[in-house]
Amino acid sequence: MNSEAITTTIITAINTIFSKLFSSIDNSLYGLLDKFVFINSDILNDSYFSKIFGFDSQSGILLIANSLVFGFLIFYGFRLLFAHLGITNSERPSKFIFRLIIFGICMNFSLFICDEIIYINSLFSNTIRIVGENIYNLDINFSTLINKLNSVISYNENTLDIFSLDGILKSLISFGIIGLLITYAIRYILVKVLVLFSPFAFICLSTEPSSIIFKSWFKTFLSLLLIQDFVSIVLLLVFSLDLSPTNYFSKIILIASIFILIKSNNYVKEMLGGVSTDFSIGFNNLKSIINK
Repeated sequence: MNSEAITTTIITAINTIFSKLFSSIDNSLYGLLDKFVFINSDILNDSYFSKIFGFDSQSGILLIANSLVFGFLIFYGFRLLFAHLGITNSERPSKFIFRLIIFGICMNFSLFICDEIIYINSLFSNTIRIVGENIYNLDINFSTLINKLNSVISYNENTLDIFSLDGILKSLISFGIIGLLITYAIRYILVKVLVLFSPFAFICLSTEPSSIIFKSWFKTFLSLLLIQDFVSIVLLLVFSLDLSPTNYFSKIILIASIFILIKSNNYVKEMLGGVSTDFSIGFNNLKSIINK
């Protein structure tokens, strides 16, 4: 066997491996992406999650949060004492008791409040996608996006050439989608974690010094939810592009759109604040720690 035949065999083997990899990504990951990105109140319909959160003030996280009410009473008692000694200022007892009762009730209904916020946000993102569906007569989701991508990049499982421009573009998109999946899986988990912390956030509104904790929690929770609205708008614009297999401008725009979707949390974070779900940042931080 001459060198040219060996080279051809190696290239064919590489193309086959990547073809199967891309096919697996196309068939399995896009459905998961829709589930991770477009979350609704079903995210909280989990029996184990309900047990952890608590069914009433006598169980789960709610039991711990209700115990903190006594902690806030003791804290306010010391502040009131110091206020009488002229060391610090303190709000009126009637105002504190009123706030403690109101936000104590909110604390015990925090799961319901979070559920409604998630539901309202999902309605908004669904409305954006429904507008797109009426305009383009297509489902605005990642499953439809993959069909668009494959049609534009002229991808076929039996004719993939990983060393061609289309093959390189397909590789960038597929690995970008894996990054996208991890990023939104992190967001999915963080939303549930923040809901678990919601009772503590609400009870922190009982006093002025601790209210900053609620503001930070709410800003983070809201920014994570609004990511799916941002993604819906980006998808709406992607489907509006005049896509053609011979138009490399369209192909580059599609790749740029994938990376915008990966970085969408950073854009929302810049506007509203919150936490980053970009796994590459965490990976780089871990890498720097190991190098030290």
